[in-house]
Amino acid sequence: MKKYILSIDAGTTGITVILLNKFGDVINKEYSEFTQIYPKPSWVEHCPNEIWELTLLLIKHTLKKYNSSEIDSIGITNQRETTVLWNKNSGKPIYNAIVWQCKRTSEICTQLKNEGLSTVFESKTGLLIDSYFSGTKINWILNHVENAQRLAENGDILFGTIDTWLLWNLTNSKIHATDYTNASRTLIYNIDDKCWDDKLLSILNIPKQILPQVFSSSSIYGYTDKKLFDEEIPIAGIAGDQQSALFGQNGFTPNSIKNTYGTGCFLLVNTGQKRINSTTGMLNTLACDEYGNPVYALEGSVFIGGAVMQWIRDELGFIKNASESEDVAMSIENTGGVYMVPAFTGLGSPYWDMDARGLICGITRGTNKSHLVRAGLESIAYQVKDLIDGIQSNLAEPLTELKVDGGATQNDFLMQFQSDILDIKINKPVNIETTATGAGYLAGLATGFWKSSSDLISARKVDKVYHPNIANKKRELLISGWRKAINKTLK
Repeated sequence: MKKYILSIDAGTTGITVILLNKFGDVINKEYSEFTQIYPKPSWVEHCPNEIWELTLLLIKHTLKKYNSSEIDSIGITNQRETTVLWNKNSGKPIYNAIVWQCKRTSEICTQLKNEGLSTVFESKTGLLIDSYFSGTKINWILNHVENAQRLAENGDILFGTIDTWLLWNLTNSKIHATDYTNASRTLIYNIDDKCWDDKLLSILNIPKQILPQVFSSSSIYGYTDKKLFDEEIPIAGIAGDQQSALFGQNGFTPNSIKNTYGTGCFLLVNTGQKRINSTTGMLNTLACDEYGNPVYALEGSVFIGGAVMQWIRDELGFIKNASESEDVAMSIENTGGVYMVPAFTGLGSPYWDMDARGLICGITRGTNKSHLVRAGLESIAYQVKDLIDGIQSNLAEPLTELKVDGGATQNDFLMQFQSDILDIKINKPVNIETTATGAGYLAGLATGFWKSSSDLISARKVDKVYHPNIANKKRELLISGWRKAINKTLK
């Protein structure tokens, strides 16, 4: 009897593997971090082989406790935009994975903009020309690895985001594929025609033969190689992490909205069959309807969310672990006028300033480390406020509630401050592993483990709802200080 869905969440800093039962409960979780590689300032890489080997190890740890014959199917969700190129014949990467945070292709992006190509890319992909996305990363690898362009043109090189890389390895090099949501983040996929775009490929000099096939997010892509787990388990769900989190929050109908608090913060609203072209720096992208088929969504992206607390922990040494930040923040009444803008890798929505860098302002003689810790936490909420403002201006109806997920939602101070600053309710589920859960749901729908999306709606349980609890005047004063800080940061 098939009892469980296994879901892989290949994130930016670590791998999570969970098991879901029929009720959508997480009954087992394995997690481990992997190496972050910084070859130069603002460059970020991962080792693809380390990601694969760690994923395999965590799955095997899971299957020591639960029998592989009990696994109905596997879902995969992943850090989007991160780019891997590998040799099709040897299966070996030709370069480290270039991470979505990496800024090495900023000059390529500037050149494309100077050539007047912004409208071409935005109209076809829904995205802005930015080093965030995969297209310029592919171009960089092909131009900087010896013989890579020639090998790619000969069909000997394959490209994939992390989902594609894991799928390739799980199926023992049989399946080279991705889903619509990941494809929509590459800067070379036409989200209206649902195809790799020949004109954009030509501009970036990317051979079409290196690209994966694109399928619905809820599809049986292939089966695990029997040598891995003694079973041929169907891999039946794939979605980029933010779209997967939206699906895990039951966001498969128009106007559903969620924000994920991870390394970055990502706000996503389902707009259904209607593509809404933002005037406020929000991105168009593809998400999933209740069947896993592509629909449009608006997205706002904060590059440094929870990662600001990692920086305060690792580089400043003010806290020993991120969970301490809540007590530190609540030990003082306010930041003493201190604002932190964590633009360590530039600013995302709605500013899209790749050259912006971090700023701490408002420091006085009385400023101490507690003020800085609290300012770091508050910076996450302020950045999400900027996203909400940008999304709201493109929607007909006012937002009254925000569904949230991700590790930082365990911080009660942050969630209450978020509600106060937004002046709306914050709805946190019991299961905050919604990213991994979403991919699991997509897999289970494809195999019939769950009959329909109504089964998934009943599985979501609310943990806590935060209500705004500050006066309008105080809110306006706090937001005014944030805007002054942002204006000092922008180049």
